[in-house]
Amino acid sequence: MICVSIGRGRHRHAIAEYQHLVEQGAKLVELRLDYIRGEVNVGRLIASRPCPVVISCRRERDGGKFARSEQQRLMILRTAIAEGVEYIDLEEDVAPQIPRFGKTKRIISLHDFRKTPEDLEAIHRRLAGLDADVVKIATMANHPHDNLRMLRLVRDSKIPTVGICMGDIGIPTRILGGKYGAPFTFATFHHERVLAPGQLSFQQMTEVYHYHDINRDTEVYGVVADPVGHSLSPLIHNAAFRHLKLNKVYVPFRVPKEDLARFMDDAAELDIKGLSVTIPHKEAVLEHLTGMDEAVTGIGAANTVLFRGRQRLGCNTDCQSAMDSLEEAMGGAGRQEAPFKGKTVLVLGAGGVGKAIAFGLVRRGASVVLADGDADRATQLAGRLRCRSVDWAIRTGIMADVVVNCTPIGMHPNVDETPLTRLHLRPAMVVFDAVYNPENTLLIKEARQRGCKVVTGVDMFARQAALQFKLFTGLDGPADLMRDVLKETTSAAK
Repeated sequence: MICVSIGRGRHRHAIAEYQHLVEQGAKLVELRLDYIRGEVNVGRLIASRPCPVVISCRRERDGGKFARSEQQRLMILRTAIAEGVEYIDLEEDVAPQIPRFGKTKRIISLHDFRKTPEDLEAIHRRLAGLDADVVKIATMANHPHDNLRMLRLVRDSKIPTVGICMGDIGIPTRILGGKYGAPFTFATFHHERVLAPGQLSFQQMTEVYHYHDINRDTEVYGVVADPVGHSLSPLIHNAAFRHLKLNKVYVPFRVPKEDLARFMDDAAELDIKGLSVTIPHKEAVLEHLTGMDEAVTGIGAANTVLFRGRQRLGCNTDCQSAMDSLEEAMGGAGRQEAPFKGKTVLVLGAGGVGKAIAFGLVRRGASVVLADGDADRATQLAGRLRCRSVDWAIRTGIMADVVVNCTPIGMHPNVDETPLTRLHLRPAMVVFDAVYNPENTLLIKEARQRGCKVVTGVDMFARQAALQFKLFTGLDGPADLMRDVLKETTSAAK
């Protein structure tokens, strides 16, 4: 179950949101009374409540907004209990002062906005001993391992426990709580009005992650990146799982570079079956694999990891998907090498995607020229692939037949940037931008204006995601559905 938090300054706005959420399918709502400006009328807020309610009133030190006296706050909480609310949320120090009364269930909670303490189990025992019906622990995740520690606590607790790690790193605990036995998780009314760091909206939880369908047997997949908030992979993979009625969920994992090794070790206990890998981990992840396919060996980067027992197998779907997209644009689909023979291709960016695309082009007979803001990286890749590299500053002097942008230049929110201006584009060129959000980057727009053939990142991204889906599930990925979801999501940025 999802408990949706409402924090509004006026009674009528809180009541209206409450009603709206129930109409949208919410089964439990939290009213954050610390957000109410002026006197709090508990009776008015809950008189005609359309579903069960959790009442909380947070002090500033607990991440709330209640700045009046503690005596006033305790009176509000006691009044809510007297009114017969379904749940009351009490902090550890307050719980002994407010005894059980009537049918109201007691949530005994602790919030730590700085860290996830090492003594989680001891904290849980203290809270559970305060006549708790539900224990709630919300802490800040500073490392991905904090997620596993919190989910273990939820799984192993004999008393119903809501365990949440806050912040971007902690988002997996919000999505996977139900798999580990949490009685409910928390979401916000709207993604632009979060009441706690890392909180997702009710719509995201239901329409993207389908939280209500997650259970103990749900298989976990995800994308590992840093940052990860911009990734659209959860949208398309979860849509595909849903379309084919598969008991699987795809989760965003924000993993800083220094935490990658520990995260890969944690994957088995988190029941992760497969991962998409993106910036900055495509090269670094190779150190943590037990095997890799031919493409990964040749490219030196993996964008997919499959977990098979103790095996971690690296694959790369970037190369094949990019080649398929380019070949189709050049009229060479089905004639693998022909479209690139004798063509000069300028590849901008020598990171994970750049490596994959340059590798595929060299194997298909193209004359590849690499340029990267990190000149040494471009030189090293060129030496390995036996192609040419040039300094970033002179990339505009290359007379290329095909230009491929593998840098993040032009990616949302920096949509007014481009790696090549229209002055350096010729009508005979094929221009491929691997950036997919937005689909119509400034480079793509100006290439169209110059009469170039264009390939967008959406096409490549949908193709590689479908290939990943096949690796994950053994089933053909619904590429058209994935492409439609991508286009719909990025349409606002066109």
